[in-house]
Amino acid sequence: MAATGENTPRRVAMSVSDSLFACLDRLGIAHETVEHPPVFTVADGGDWKHEIAGLHCKNLFMKDARGRIFLAVLPGDKRADMRSIERQAGAGRLSFGKPDLLMEVLGVEPGSVTPFALINDRDRRTTVILDADMMASERVNYHPLRNDASTTIAAADLVKFLNALGYRPLVFDCG
Repeated sequence: MAATGENTPRRVAMSVSDSLFACLDRLGIAHETVEHPPVFTVADGGDWKHEIAGLHCKNLFMKDARGRIFLAVLPGDKRADMRSIERQAGAGRLSFGKPDLLMEVLGVEPGSVTPFALINDRDRRTTVILDADMMASERVNYHPLRNDASTTIAAADLVKFLNALGYRPLVFDCG
């Protein structure tokens, strides 16, 4: 669909995300990307999110006191229970990772955190946590390495993508 106004999503192919899309294609993962105004928080995009099918998700980039890095991915409307995440992931006290660490590890700016950015974690430093409720959804949406678009895939294909990168994500209730 073509844009008719500034806040209307547009389905487009974006060159900035071409390597991600090529990886998804090689893995046989169907994907659809919609361009939209930049989104920095879960609350952003309320006037157009309903036009993109699937569950909208949030991503928490964190580290513990020992310097271990974690990425928790959960439904956008779910409140994260940090103590529960720490316990189930075997982590120490978690805090949000600083922008420079985010760029170093995942190669994205704040507001663009996404499980797709794990493609940039060459040293596989990140422990990936997927919320069980999110994984029960048929379709899920994540930024394709930038916050002015959303890419929809099947939830099961997220695991396929992560496994192909060498990750074995933890799946549990994050709320």
